[in-house]
Amino acid sequence: MNNIDIGIIVLFTLLVFICGMSFSKAGKNMKSYFSAGGALPWWMSGLSLFMSFFSAGTFVVWGAIAYESGWVAISIQWTMCIAGIIIGLFIAPKWQKTKAMTAAEFITDRLGYRTQKIYTYLFLLISIFTMGAFLYPVAKIVEVSTGIPINVSIISIGILILLYTSVGGLWAVIVTDVLQFVVLTAVVLIVVPLSFDKIGGVDAFISKAPDTFFQFVNEEYSPLFLVAFGLYNLFFIAGNWAYVQRYTSVATPKDAKKVGWLFAGLYAVSPLIWMLPPMIYRVLNPELSGLANEGAYLLMCKEVLPVGMLGLMLGGMIFATSSSVNTTLNISAGVLANDVYKHFRPNTTDEGLVKIGKLATIILGIITILIALFVPYFGGIVEVVMTLAALTGGAMFLPPLWALFSKKQTGASILSVTLISLTINAFFKFLGPTLLDLKLDRASEMGLGVGVPIVLLLCYEFYLTVNYSENKQYEAYTAQVAGKLVIVEDTTSTDNKRGTRVIGIGIAVTGLIILILSFIAATGAILVGIMGVVVASLGSLITYKSLK
Repeated sequence: MNNIDIGIIVLFTLLVFICGMSFSKAGKNMKSYFSAGGALPWWMSGLSLFMSFFSAGTFVVWGAIAYESGWVAISIQWTMCIAGIIIGLFIAPKWQKTKAMTAAEFITDRLGYRTQKIYTYLFLLISIFTMGAFLYPVAKIVEVSTGIPINVSIISIGILILLYTSVGGLWAVIVTDVLQFVVLTAVVLIVVPLSFDKIGGVDAFISKAPDTFFQFVNEEYSPLFLVAFGLYNLFFIAGNWAYVQRYTSVATPKDAKKVGWLFAGLYAVSPLIWMLPPMIYRVLNPELSGLANEGAYLLMCKEVLPVGMLGLMLGGMIFATSSSVNTTLNISAGVLANDVYKHFRPNTTDEGLVKIGKLATIILGIITILIALFVPYFGGIVEVVMTLAALTGGAMFLPPLWALFSKKQTGASILSVTLISLTINAFFKFLGPTLLDLKLDRASEMGLGVGVPIVLLLCYEFYLTVNYSENKQYEAYTAQVAGKLVIVEDTTSTDNKRGTRVIGIGIAVTGLIILILSFIAATGAILVGIMGVVVASLGSLITYKSLK
């Protein structure tokens, strides 16, 4: 990388940091700090959901799979589109109607505090490993592009993320997510045509690609795997506490539906565009092996992007991938403050709880950094992400999601499904190969992870239906929800306009940067210039509308 690229990275980092820190005074109470006032615009929440989920492994995890297996990476991501449609139709509006600020609050209301307490400890434990798995790809991207040692990158980027997340709360997360979406979309739309041009066009790509490169499935990622992974995505996106926050932070059930549908629409189109660069790089350089293929995406970008644009791409990748970290940091801190600390200190003021939330963000951020440092010793990021998905996705998130719709389930039945499922999954993952000489393949592991909780919940539902008795726990819950008053703060409208304005200014500045870079680009100058004008115009329009 040259000095211009490094300068652009620094400039974009500064832009994102300023946008996040500009909300330092917005989070004066719990609802503002952890749910942006409860009336977040649906398009902001939907884009943030997309970036929080999409960016977690796009460039490293899915990029590695795209380089190795081709179209399979797109097939896997299309299961997320299907999940988004179902969530938009049925699940997101249901979450919004609970009037809960966090999923933990819903579990307390619906299943009791004892059940919530165990789920909270499990969620926080799993979240620490999840955030570590999210932070590692960011550092990997930096290492591939700049040569900075991965441990140094993990520590420095981790500190930067926890700073603006702890200060700005959910608004800092949302605004930086939307900014990153626009930046990365713009840059990828430049990367793809330049990548095709590098290898001689689309026809050359198709003719030189491996014979199996355009198959929808393969031996490792089989049809059974796609079905199991699709179910996992449904449970994970619908029930993960960090993503539930996106459905509960909007004003109405109709807005919550739009959040799910926007997510689905983006996942219908984006995999086709985003997975092409690492696939094309396979044709350009088929020699990557082992963990080296984790850098395929960035290596393609380094080949084709003009001066400065690589720095912008890298900056966007860093903070887009980081959005999964700051999203989970924010909700984990919210759970600790709202659902743990507040239980023991119920008379704590809102201002005091916000301080606890900020302190929790910092502590969790430090632990996340430590976990990320150990990812290479766990077999690489693909192994870590897939193992976490199989072990915890169905077991942790499906049972509470089931209770969202079932009138019969109790805290005991829901919690037992989670604990039994986690035990079975862990046994076959860690002890099965030694004790039974049985090692499950990727599809079987994922199938077990989602299949066991489904079977257990169906059995419980049948048993509770046959032996029907009045569920006083559910009746108490419905009465509690009916009695909840959702009071939208007077500052919500102002905060929404301010958030929109910060997004608009950030996008406009980014467009101006792209436009300036077009004048020094040796290749693709016209394409870069056009994209700069489009992005700057979009940012100006958003800013103008926020001022009206």
